[in-house]
Amino acid sequence: RRCISYLTIEHPGSIPQPLRHLIGNRIYGCDDCQLICPWNKYAQHTAVTDFDVRPPLDNATLLSLWQWSEDEFARKTEGSPVRRIGYQRWQRNLAVSLGNLLRSEQPSRALKQAVSGALQAYLQKPNAQALVTEHVQWALAGVDEKLACSNTHPS
Repeated sequence: RRCISYLTIEHPGSIPQPLRHLIGNRIYGCDDCQLICPWNKYAQHTAVTDFDVRPPLDNATLLSLWQWSEDEFARKTEGSPVRRIGYQRWQRNLAVSLGNLLRSEQPSRALKQAVSGALQAYLQKPNAQALVTEHVQWALAGVDEKLACSNTHPS
């Protein structure tokens, strides 16, 4: 039940808070186990194009994916296994990944502000889903945590 693929693909409910930071920036699966499996050192890259990364997922940012409407999600994931998790879990997973980005030291202040603004906008939607809202609130709490840490530990 701690497997990232399970949590982001199979698990339909709320991702337990202690596990959210472990997901990092993954929004659909993980496959780290495939990378470290000793048997896979014998595997050959396949020529089957179904396994290739597909546009528009090949160069997308988390923020651009977050901004997809449900119709865009359905259209842009057509023919992809990603579609089977549905739009609500897609947004849940993105909210976790965006929350992890907000907790990270790497992004610029401008990116963090854009992410925070996009997440805040979700909370204003009249049709906001409870599952997604919970994860968005957790993501935004990361901003508050970072501010609290920077206020108590001056640089």
